[in-house]
Amino acid sequence: MYPDVLLHIDGSWRPARGGRTMPVVNPATEAELGTLAHAGIDDLDEALASAAKGFETWRRVSPFDRSKLMRKAANILRERNEHIATLMTLEQGKPIAESRMEAFAAADIIDWFAEEARRSYGRIVPARLEGVSQSVVKEPVGPVAAFTPWNFPLNQAVRKLSAALAAGCSIIIKGPEETPASPAELVRAFIDAGVPNGVVQLVYGTPSEISAYLIPHPVIRKISFTGSTPVGKQLASLAGLHMKRATMELGGHAPVIVLPDADLDRAARSMVASKFRNAGQICVAPTRFLVDETVYDDFVGRFTEAVSQIKVGDGLAEGTTMGPLANPRRVQAMEELVHDAVQKGAELVTGGKRIGNSGYFFEPTILSNVGTDARAMNEEPFGPLALMTPVSGLAEALAEANRLNYGLAAYGFTRSAASAARMSSGIASGMVSINHYGLALPEVPFGGINDSGNGTEGGADALESYLNSKFVSHLQVD
Repeated sequence: MYPDVLLHIDGSWRPARGGRTMPVVNPATEAELGTLAHAGIDDLDEALASAAKGFETWRRVSPFDRSKLMRKAANILRERNEHIATLMTLEQGKPIAESRMEAFAAADIIDWFAEEARRSYGRIVPARLEGVSQSVVKEPVGPVAAFTPWNFPLNQAVRKLSAALAAGCSIIIKGPEETPASPAELVRAFIDAGVPNGVVQLVYGTPSEISAYLIPHPVIRKISFTGSTPVGKQLASLAGLHMKRATMELGGHAPVIVLPDADLDRAARSMVASKFRNAGQICVAPTRFLVDETVYDDFVGRFTEAVSQIKVGDGLAEGTTMGPLANPRRVQAMEELVHDAVQKGAELVTGGKRIGNSGYFFEPTILSNVGTDARAMNEEPFGPLALMTPVSGLAEALAEANRLNYGLAAYGFTRSAASAARMSSGIASGMVSINHYGLALPEVPFGGINDSGNGTEGGADALESYLNSKFVSHLQVD
């Protein structure tokens, strides 16, 4: 049932002009699922010309009509949920229940931005002189180049696509080569809903070649990228050279502060669910657990018990709660990080090894008493690896939480309002969630600071980076 994935350019699904393709591999079996079209420069030139033409069409569609069309696309996505979720699990590996949730969440994100499309208000500025009217109007910034990752094939692409269309922009999506079919179905939902030709393009290929060509191109006026910090810095630099607006949602290394008065059962259960969701391949995954020494052993024990209930396997198999890693590079990275930490004095509580010889499976892993000299405490693991470290009090926990230059997400557990307030203001992070996992809803901001990027891809603020503010001053002349 897995399709050979095509490019979408100027309203047509088609192969690459040069006929080049790439294989798509099932990470649970290592079997080839199909192929995807590999875009060349000729394809990118067509996509750029189409996006320029599509922008002139779409910017003239009223926000009210944009909103209606987007709501229709969201409903189509819901109707096709099971098909899309199955494709996602085949190509990405996550359990089918998680894929269903992602597809339903994508539809909710479209609905949110559809409503925001009707609320891209300007404002009136009171004038100093009689007869002068002063207004600020919002206009779409222009064609967008969006670069999306493989870990959430729908939910990273849908934020960029929905915000662009809500604002009146056209968009070229550079989809993830590892997981191309599910974002193609997202685009198909919009096309089937009636988005005009040229408004949405979808391409795949060599990431460095596509970004190096699209970002400097004069047609493109806005960049949105989700991915690693090193790559994000390169693309942001390139965008800056050409005065392109850029939203960057980059890597993280989320701290989790657990204080003595915390509900340890709640903390363990919620953080295990968040840590090992998508096999830990999440930029906001809780990673550095900074646990007060007075409850350290108790918390690690509860956390370990909850981890023992995780069932690793093929995402389509009944009962699976954690699937494979995305590719063999992630397996090798996990092995290297675990070996390094243990060599430097960390205790391996559970896991730490690849599972079997077929598929990219890795055990849910807990390391205890991990020192700050371990690579895993400094590099984003991006896998099923939880790092436990005892701390003496909130001040020490905050110091460690802020030691790294990441600043995407952070978590805290306490019953004290005063401690919660100290964590809220004291943690340097774009997002802080206390006593639960409360991130990534359509209506709330989603973004980081420092090396974790800039801008937001969620909530009302997300639309602003796709809009220009134009000031108009008018003196009424008789």
